[in-house]
Amino acid sequence: MIRIGVDFGGTKIEAAALSEDGRLLASLRAPTPGDYDTAIAMVRDLIERIEQQAGDRGTVGVGAPGSVSPRTGVMRNANTVYLNGRTFREDLTQALGRPVRLANDANCLALSEAVDGAAAGARTTFAIILGTGCGGGLVVDGRLIEGGNGVGGEWGHIPLPWPTADEVDGPACWCGQKGCLETWVSGSGLRRDFKARSGRDLNGEAIFAAAQEGDAEAMAALDRLLSRLGRAMAVICNIVDPDVFVLGGGLSNLALLYERLPASIEPFVFSDTWSTPIVKARWGDSSGVRGAARLWSATDRTADVAA
Repeated sequence: MIRIGVDFGGTKIEAAALSEDGRLLASLRAPTPGDYDTAIAMVRDLIERIEQQAGDRGTVGVGAPGSVSPRTGVMRNANTVYLNGRTFREDLTQALGRPVRLANDANCLALSEAVDGAAAGARTTFAIILGTGCGGGLVVDGRLIEGGNGVGGEWGHIPLPWPTADEVDGPACWCGQKGCLETWVSGSGLRRDFKARSGRDLNGEAIFAAAQEGDAEAMAALDRLLSRLGRAMAVICNIVDPDVFVLGGGLSNLALLYERLPASIEPFVFSDTWSTPIVKARWGDSSGVRGAARLWSATDRTADVAA
């Protein structure tokens, strides 16, 4: 039987079919709809088309923003807000006529990269999505660590650590708190910070391009991003001390992260030595969909939580 993964993102939904040994058999993408009922129908249709292409029926795993509450079974904490308060997993199960396993999208990235990606062979992997927002996922010995309340790895919604004077009163976050990491170390956070300092509205790619051309304001914005990201990752080192960090999302394509982050992290790690590798996701923006498919793998032991 094939394994089907669905990556439910803010701008696109991707579905893919994998063989038992991880070979990609088929893949399709479509823009994310603006309402819940259309989204359910789109996921169903994408899976039907994927199975036609692959010539087989499969198990279904879904990676989505937010998570399922273990108390109520409804979605929460999703920045695709129409998912919140809905029984997304159960509604997909009914639409597809088969069980669906669901996990946070950053958890799916972590699982994918720990199984056969950039962190293969590592015992402890912490994966970070640096996109429009930011998120994290933790895998230990091939197992997703989701926690008793299902919020394990929700790194994007802790405060920025060791803040400087101009960082203490952080910006409002969509989650209702202020100063969450997502408002600082993300594509939208970089854009907001650059605009606040320079008065110019550029996206992350344009800021990086300007920095490469010697633009002082762009270079300073990237320096601030590196400092903030380094401090935030040092917190993970001091709690989990992972064997490897894997970076995904649009900002993970910035080569300077891998060159300069270690120097931003090390001063804040409570150790006399620190040398944890920081690597780019092997499977790029398809890592989430691959991890979703692997929610049904023999090595994943999150069935009672995710199914």
